[in-house]
Amino acid sequence: MKILVYGINFAPELTGIGKYTGEMARWLAHAGHEVRAIAAPPYYPAWQVGEGHSARRYRTEMWEGVRVTRCPLWVPQQPGGLKRLLHLGSFALGSLPALLAQWRWKPDVVWVVEPPLMCAPAAVAFASLRGARSWLHIQDYEVDAAFDLGLIQGAVLRRWVERAERWLMRRFDRVSTISGRMVERARHKGVEAQRIVHFPNWVDIGGVAPLAAPSPYRAELGLAPDAVVALYTGNMGNKQGLEILADVARLVRDDPRIQFVFGGNGSGRADLQARCAGLNHVRFLDLQPLERLSDWLGLADVHLLPQRADAADLVMPSKLTGMLASGRAVLATAHADTELCRVVEQDAACGVVVPPENPIAMAEALRALAADPARRATLGTLGRRYAEAELGQDAILRRFETQLQDLLLDGSVVQDRPAPL
Repeated sequence: MKILVYGINFAPELTGIGKYTGEMARWLAHAGHEVRAIAAPPYYPAWQVGEGHSARRYRTEMWEGVRVTRCPLWVPQQPGGLKRLLHLGSFALGSLPALLAQWRWKPDVVWVVEPPLMCAPAAVAFASLRGARSWLHIQDYEVDAAFDLGLIQGAVLRRWVERAERWLMRRFDRVSTISGRMVERARHKGVEAQRIVHFPNWVDIGGVAPLAAPSPYRAELGLAPDAVVALYTGNMGNKQGLEILADVARLVRDDPRIQFVFGGNGSGRADLQARCAGLNHVRFLDLQPLERLSDWLGLADVHLLPQRADAADLVMPSKLTGMLASGRAVLATAHADTELCRVVEQDAACGVVVPPENPIAMAEALRALAADPARRATLGTLGRRYAEAELGQDAILRRFETQLQDLLLDGSVVQDRPAPL
C-alpha cells in the first residue's frame, strides 16, 4: 500500500502523539508498504524546535524507511488558547504545499491524525479528488477539550464549531480513536458505526520490561535503597492537572521513604517546579533517552497518573501503556465512571484510582501503597500481564494493517454521504 501519514507531531518526539505516529509509520514501512509523512519539525513537549531542525523552511528526510516532509510552523514558547490555535493553524497552512506535492505520487490512503483537526478538511478533500481512501485518527478530541478546559469560550461559538466538526468527521471513510469511550463519542457525533475503528495505543513489550534489579537511576539520583519512588513522566501540560502532585508531595513530606521524581517537559513544568520549591524529596529531570526507557520506567515503585476532572474521556493518557509494561503499580486520579478508572482498577487491575483534584485522597493512597510492597508487586504483575495480552505493538499494528487493506478492498467509497451543513 501507498500510505500518506499527515499530522503535526512525528518522530523523533519521545512522548505523546508524535511517538505513536512515528512508530506506526516505521512499522508499516518495515512491513513493506510505501509510507510518506507530512509533519512539523520536532518541538514537543518542550515547545522548542529540536536541534538540527528549522521552523521556517521545508525539509525532506528519510527516517526508518519513511519519507518525511517537515513543514514550517509557528511554535509559541508559552502555548495558551489563542496561541495554540495560531500554532495549529500555521501548520495546517504551511503543510498545504507538501500535501499538494503528493498528487503525482497518488497515495492509496490518506491517514490524518487529530489534533490538529485543522488539517482534516484539506486531507479529506485531497483524498476525494485523488481517488484515495481517507482515515481520521483521533488521539484527543481537541474541540471538546478546548472548550471543556476553558482554552476557548463561548456557547454560540462552541455550537458552530461542534457542528462543523461533526460534518467533517462524517466525510472520512474511516474514523478511529484510542479508547472505548472515545469510540462512543464518535458515534454520538454522528459517525456511522461501520466507519468507526477502535485503534488503541500500544507498547513495545520487548522494549519495556520489568527490571530484575534496582534501576540504575536510583544510584544516579542518590536515592536510598529503601526509598519508595513515586514517578511522573511525560508531558507537563494543562490536561494533566499537575498541581496535585505538588500538593501530594507536601502532604507526605513527613514520610522520608517516599521520594518523588518528575520527568518531562512542557508548558506546565515551570509552574510545577515553583509549587515544589523547598521540597527536598522532589527531583525534576528532562525526558530520558529512549534506549533507557525500561530503566527509567522501572525506577518507579508507584507511577503517578493525574488527570483533570474535566478531561475525563476526552483523552486516554498515552503514558499508561508504558506504565503497565514496566510492571509497576499505578496511582491515578479519575472519576469512577471513566474508562481510565475502569482500565486501572478492573481491566488491568494494576493500581488504585482516587477522585480527581483531591490531593488528600491521593496522598493517603500513596502512603498505603508505600507501606505495602507485596501489594505493589501484585499490582505491577497484573499490569504487565494485561500489557502483554492486550497492548503489544505488533498485534495492534498487524490488526490495523488488515483494516487498511480491508478499506482498500472494499469496492467503493461509502455512498451515503451526509447532507451539507
